[in-house]
Amino acid sequence: MKAFIVNQYSKKDRLQLAEMPEPVLHDNDVLIQVYAAGVNLLDSKIRNGEFKLILPYKTPFVLGHDVAGVVVKVGPRVQQFKVGDEVYARPADHRIGTFAEFIAINEKDVAIKPQRLTMEEAASIPLVGLTAWQALIEKANLKKGQKVFIQAGSGGVGTFAIQLAKHMGATVATTTSTANIDLVQRLGADIVIDYKKDDFEKMLKDYDVVLNSQDAKTLEKSLRVLKPGGKLISISGPPDPGFSIEIGSPWYVRLIMRLLSYRIRKKAKRLQVSYAFLFMRANGSQLNEITSLINAGIIRPVVDKVFPFEATNDALTYIEKGRAKGKVVVRVK
Repeated sequence: MKAFIVNQYSKKDRLQLAEMPEPVLHDNDVLIQVYAAGVNLLDSKIRNGEFKLILPYKTPFVLGHDVAGVVVKVGPRVQQFKVGDEVYARPADHRIGTFAEFIAINEKDVAIKPQRLTMEEAASIPLVGLTAWQALIEKANLKKGQKVFIQAGSGGVGTFAIQLAKHMGATVATTTSTANIDLVQRLGADIVIDYKKDDFEKMLKDYDVVLNSQDAKTLEKSLRVLKPGGKLISISGPPDPGFSIEIGSPWYVRLIMRLLSYRIRKKAKRLQVSYAFLFMRANGSQLNEITSLINAGIIRPVVDKVFPFEATNDALTYIEKGRAKGKVVVRVK
């Protein structure tokens, strides 16, 4: 099969289009013919080697974290899916590889594709949808009437998280550029801050939850918009001790993560708020919940641009510029 692979960790090297063997199908796996694959900043960071400490992939490996396609083969123990099913998924860590013609995924990480979505729209959902779900519902335990600040509202995670938070009955504040104010308002944002003109720290106070996706400076400022007991959840780091335990890191990696997050955890404690790092995980049952919201018209995908499979490197370059509205997708079939 054709696939885009990482030959070596590098910020300069492009992905290589190569012939790779068809994935090995385990007993609980479904083999999916890839119709479309979402492109994420995570792909770029893994290619660059930024996550080698927590996700050490052996090169060469196929990149890609979002998929929509059709089941073409099932393992002998598969119970939930059959050949011909239209599905979507975020494959588990160490089993990624959606920038390819086929991928094998454990059935527990797969869900039936939302009926009302195209393959390209469906491929835009899994990683950002699961990130928002696990941040707002699992970690933040967001409740009706609470206030949540979602950074970068016009980005992939932001466009999904705004809609999810509004569905849950929260008041939503977000940041974006002037050009995207209308977009985030249509998605449901109550308070929109043009980050090029205004400082969110001066405009927001007493928030229950912040979903941070930006740099270290923004992370520290975010602590100060929370009320006592508030929760800061970051998807851009630094990793904390709880995360190192969650992924079963060896002792020396746990020590490194403890040191990396020491400063922000200390400041959070002083302000009587909590800090947690989220590195989303594959979860088919949560995707099923998301599917229900999409089929009901409560959440809709926001797709900025669809690239042909051959232009996967161009798609990665495009998202690295940080200007995409919603998600970028590669059409494989």
